[in-house]
Amino acid sequence: MMLEKISLKEKISYALGDASANIAWRGVSTFLFIFYTDVFGLTPATVGLLMMIARSSDGVSDVLMGIVGDHTKTKYGKFRPWILWTAVPLGIILSLLFTNPDWSMEWKVAYAYTTYILFTLIYTANNIPYGALMAVMTGDDKERVQIGSFRMVGAFAGGMIVQGSLLFLVSYFGNINPTINVDPVAESKYVVTVSTPQDVANVNIHTKDNVATFVMLGKADDNATVGKSFSMKANETYSFEVEGEKDLEASSITIIDQSQGYSKAIYALSVVLVLCLFLTFYNTKERIAPPVKQESNLLKDLSELVTNKPWLVLLFVGLLFNIFNNIKQGITVIYFTHYVHNQILASSYMVALMLASIGGAMITTPLSNQIGKKNLFIAALVLAGVANSILCFFGPTEIPMIFVFGILSEVFAAILPTLFFTMLGDTADYSEYVNGRRATGLIYSAGSFATKFAGGIAAYIIGMVLSSYGYDAKDMVTVQGAVPGIVMLMSWIPAIFTMMAAALMAIYPLGKEKMARMTAELQERRALEAK
Repeated sequence: MMLEKISLKEKISYALGDASANIAWRGVSTFLFIFYTDVFGLTPATVGLLMMIARSSDGVSDVLMGIVGDHTKTKYGKFRPWILWTAVPLGIILSLLFTNPDWSMEWKVAYAYTTYILFTLIYTANNIPYGALMAVMTGDDKERVQIGSFRMVGAFAGGMIVQGSLLFLVSYFGNINPTINVDPVAESKYVVTVSTPQDVANVNIHTKDNVATFVMLGKADDNATVGKSFSMKANETYSFEVEGEKDLEASSITIIDQSQGYSKAIYALSVVLVLCLFLTFYNTKERIAPPVKQESNLLKDLSELVTNKPWLVLLFVGLLFNIFNNIKQGITVIYFTHYVHNQILASSYMVALMLASIGGAMITTPLSNQIGKKNLFIAALVLAGVANSILCFFGPTEIPMIFVFGILSEVFAAILPTLFFTMLGDTADYSEYVNGRRATGLIYSAGSFATKFAGGIAAYIIGMVLSSYGYDAKDMVTVQGAVPGIVMLMSWIPAIFTMMAAALMAIYPLGKEKMARMTAELQERRALEAK
């Protein structure tokens, strides 16, 4: 049986779906924690617990969505319609996540729980059918690796859009045009006073070059940092001692309303997200159907799922390496804000990592063809963890080394999701090979579960570590006291999980030779059924 090759247009269109998913997911995993603590006003422990509780039902919701996808019947197929139906709701709920209502803290906590839980549910309804779609676009496991590589390039491009542009969009949309006076007191040293005609709950002040340090005058025990976050009351004057840049002028200083900045920036990116999902729906096609004689039997599908050894191994491996990725993403902006003291540099760092990720996704296909998916997965886990651990040795001024080892870790880390989602398709083939049945949506629920529940665990770990050091975003003394915890979260703490995943991956049963035999036999079976 000759398998249809997938066109370049369809591969790119499919990739746009994960670009959309990552505008949402990386936007949340990278920026929501610091938005909740530094803008929304929640404590790290509250945020960590919120995210952990919200993800506790993911296993159930993901499995249910997999079942719903498998039992959906429309003229567009089983999985494609869900991409269309959830596009606009996903954009709306992402926007609501980064909206900061002027409510009491109790109501804000309730708002955060409600919007975050709705986000995870709508993301599930979108992403599980999207992931399952790859397995029914073609029955060729090698062609699936190529589609998976395109998917990850799209995913990393979407991540690069949100991680590279969001802080700049926050600066653009959050500009409040305040009154600023700069009085020189010595060479490269000034007293800067600012005021605004309206109350602003959370602003960030810094120079456009992000070099000068600020000390708020009249506040005891304040540390000199590159920029400050604080609240402003209408018509009150706030004074800073600023030094480190020559010829400083009022036009060189930016004051950003972070609440408005984050909200409007996410609103703009949500429009891009919706448009990309529409293109994915219109330009893809489902080609692989369940075996003709397969009858609908949910209990049998679930029974075969929990006895599918390759799927079970991938489920836990996916959970572990996604904890690694989510801790890294969740701590990056905090690390650059409070350790490196240059928040805007976080955007350059994240763009560099996204470019490295695209490179990692692109080399996955030739490397997996050479040494097999299982062996490549193990090697990538170990190397990503080792490179990331080395970050703990670099000080805040050693920017080139932070970039080098961050990029190196990301190249290997990018191979992991590329292989993971491809290999979930292999486990669907394995179920069909062994049992004569396939429940593609149910099997791909593992991908969404691993991604989302891992994000909750990662947020909980970040929250507990920061809380153990007394982190309070409104008190710079406590923030600086939490720097050791921030460095650990950026380096060796997430690497623990890649080593655990590598050990578990060693028992994965579908090696290179086994996959070749299985794919050949399934092609013969499908050819006979088609006659």
